[in-house]
Amino acid sequence: MTATQGTTPTIVLVGHGMVGQRFLEALAERGLTATHRVVVLCEEPRPAYDRVALTSYFSGKTPEDLSMTDMEFITTHGIELYVGDPAETVDREAKKVTARSGQVFDYDTLVLATGSFPFVPPVPNKDAEGCFVYRTIEDLLAIEEYAKSKATVGAVVGGGLLGLEAAGALKGLGLTSHIVEFAPRLMPVQVDDGGGAALLRTIEEMGLTVHTGVGTQEIVVGEDGAVTGMKLSDGSELAADMVVFSAGVRPRDQLARDCGLTVGERGGITVDEQCRTVADPHVFAIGECALASDGRVYGLVAPGYEQAETAAATIASDEASFTGADLSTKLKLLGVDVASFGDAHGTAEDCLDVVYSDSRAGLYKKLVIGRDGTLLGGILVGDADAYGTLKAFTGSVPPVSPESLVLPAGAGESVQLGPSALPDDAIVCSCHNVSKGTIRGAVTDHQCTTVPEVKKCTKAGTGCGSCVKVLGQLVNAELEASGVEVDKGLCGCFGQTREELYEIVLALRITTFQDLLDRHGREEARGGDGCEVCKPAVGSIIASLAPTIGASGYVLDGEQAALQDTNDHFLANLQKNGSYSVVPRIPGGEIAPEKLIVIGEIARDFGLYTKITGGQRIDMFGARVEQLPLIWARLVDAGFESGHAYGKSLRTVKSCVGQTWCRYGVQDSVKMAIDLELRYRGLRSPHKLKSAVSGCQRECAEAQSKDFGVIATANGWNLYVGGNGGATPRHADLLAQDLSDAELVRLIDRFLMFYIRTADRLERTSTWLERIPGGLDHVRDVVVHDSLGICDELEQLMRAHVAHYRDEWAETINDPEKLARFVSFVNAPDTPDPVVAFVPERDQMKPDLPLLSIGMRPAADVLEGSAQR
Repeated sequence: MTATQGTTPTIVLVGHGMVGQRFLEALAERGLTATHRVVVLCEEPRPAYDRVALTSYFSGKTPEDLSMTDMEFITTHGIELYVGDPAETVDREAKKVTARSGQVFDYDTLVLATGSFPFVPPVPNKDAEGCFVYRTIEDLLAIEEYAKSKATVGAVVGGGLLGLEAAGALKGLGLTSHIVEFAPRLMPVQVDDGGGAALLRTIEEMGLTVHTGVGTQEIVVGEDGAVTGMKLSDGSELAADMVVFSAGVRPRDQLARDCGLTVGERGGITVDEQCRTVADPHVFAIGECALASDGRVYGLVAPGYEQAETAAATIASDEASFTGADLSTKLKLLGVDVASFGDAHGTAEDCLDVVYSDSRAGLYKKLVIGRDGTLLGGILVGDADAYGTLKAFTGSVPPVSPESLVLPAGAGESVQLGPSALPDDAIVCSCHNVSKGTIRGAVTDHQCTTVPEVKKCTKAGTGCGSCVKVLGQLVNAELEASGVEVDKGLCGCFGQTREELYEIVLALRITTFQDLLDRHGREEARGGDGCEVCKPAVGSIIASLAPTIGASGYVLDGEQAALQDTNDHFLANLQKNGSYSVVPRIPGGEIAPEKLIVIGEIARDFGLYTKITGGQRIDMFGARVEQLPLIWARLVDAGFESGHAYGKSLRTVKSCVGQTWCRYGVQDSVKMAIDLELRYRGLRSPHKLKSAVSGCQRECAEAQSKDFGVIATANGWNLYVGGNGGATPRHADLLAQDLSDAELVRLIDRFLMFYIRTADRLERTSTWLERIPGGLDHVRDVVVHDSLGICDELEQLMRAHVAHYRDEWAETINDPEKLARFVSFVNAPDTPDPVVAFVPERDQMKPDLPLLSIGMRPAADVLEGSAQR
């Protein structure tokens, strides 16, 4: 079959990935879809999807969620999209493309966007059963299926971006994961030795094993031809029953080679500055298959988008050129922020490095500075919040010293430069080359008032998404500068902030969400049910003030139950297979042998997976919802209570053994940790709270990474606040020192109640301390020096909490009405959820995840969670 060319000129696009889709959008923006016939030949069985976010499939996103193709756009613009029908041959002389289906398409302009293919090292048995590449959704589906049935240990060849994502995916599938990288460090292109070391430490702490400086020599197979291991270049062997190759990519240029187009010595279709192939002006190449005029093949999406726009502009007879691109990247790999920008490796002559490194916290920050103070580039590992601002300052002299830019908040004279300090020509969105001035213009000239509106107007933030935070700050700043009142309300139901709602509830003694909504909600929301934002936020406010305002502090009482998030609703943490974890409180990490035995017996009897946490507690995973009250009853009988691992409340107060056992200890840190945990247990707050007490300056309990941390001195206790050891690490700030026991407790009471009173929804103390006007100095004035005259009130609020504390597990098991909610099916309360099932692993069990067969009854060989073993 031949698709004949009529009078309408035809553009044929070969390949429909992210860059191909951007090319179609650029054609439409220039009106070319109205004047040209546009044909797209797509090899994959699905249209363009977000390959950058590919790994999010293992976090619950579906292929449909990843899709970047609006079929209404395809239809509206008359684009002929052939899915699963790639181009097979090109006849440049006749200007014809033949597809796999046999269809032949005439073209006036041919655009090759064939992308790249994974590089698989030429090692023996590389194609054996159990070997995979990590490139497409179909690759992920195959990996997932094999991991479920045939693999327990996986090895990833390649420690770059995709390699680390692949290793994280294998770990998420329950496999023991190894990373094999030939270079001496992970992510050798993006980070230097220091950044690689910080990344290595953090990844190894997650339970992944990393082998750097070694290559793969051979894939070892068993008698059945399936993978059993790997031989490495240092002579060692690695046992593995799955191997994923993620050792880089190569330009997919075979179609171009076959039709006589010029390709580079190391691959890539050679193009000029307009992205035309040098051998044929009627043929363009864009994306990872193209060898740009600067001699580079670009593997990032942002340069590909720029090439797509250049090709579309050239076809439309507009002036445009692509002469090179910014290789800056910001990524979150295995939960770790990694970013590099500009001259990250300091190749410029006479450049200087400014470095901050904290190996314990997994932080590494390096700025490359020119002799004249110009910011040339940098590397950020562990904390990349400043990436958007720093990247935009690249090529200019920042208004503050480089040293202040790399220091974390709370350490020395750190400075947090906001986007308002950027010049208008600073590029905020490198994916679409959008400057700060363009974003400001969207607000002032095009009357955009929200981030989604600015995204639609400028395309900023619609690529990799790393600039969205800066984008929101710029939009709000511009609106305020224009005299527009920015709506800072909690949500669409309330025009007040969380802090303002707290004051209303406290002052008017409002005890129900409905009363607050009907009296103080937005006019259009009154009489309604609220939303998923305000219900848990207000529920938390009422719970934290319950003793003072006369409300019930029990979160499952009456209306309060309907306000809770999923975890609070069942007083347990929901896990990925629909089961729950149970975490009893172990104050200060101290536990008697008899209680340890009880936990072991319960885990054994209910078939639970047990894990010692970083918070000095024991998690028990795999409980069905109907088993929760039975487990709680046995724990309560043994003297345990809820650990509130499910709530936005105090989690743990860690401790070292202190002076009782340690020869360095100067105070009884265990007793203090127990006292603090029992005092603040069950305290509902805007976000979770973590604490620790160290018995000396050696800081074994890591108190300076907690929301409030205590370190013993010879003269008493030092109190630190606002620390965080999670996704955005922050050293806590010293609030007061050499405190007595009573002084310490009094200041913590005030600090916590002031935080609960003034923080935003889901705002950790670390973020709150940096956001609140005046920062640490203001907080110190309020809670230490009583500058606002509210300390008596703050202390009274805490005394009321302590006096009225009740264990939520004990309350529940003694209330038959509350017990009725703990069933999988309301209409069949005695029927367990058939999807919640487990398989054995390392003398325990793990979830049997029915990712490809949702709703199917588990196979006969899995372990039923309700079985008593």
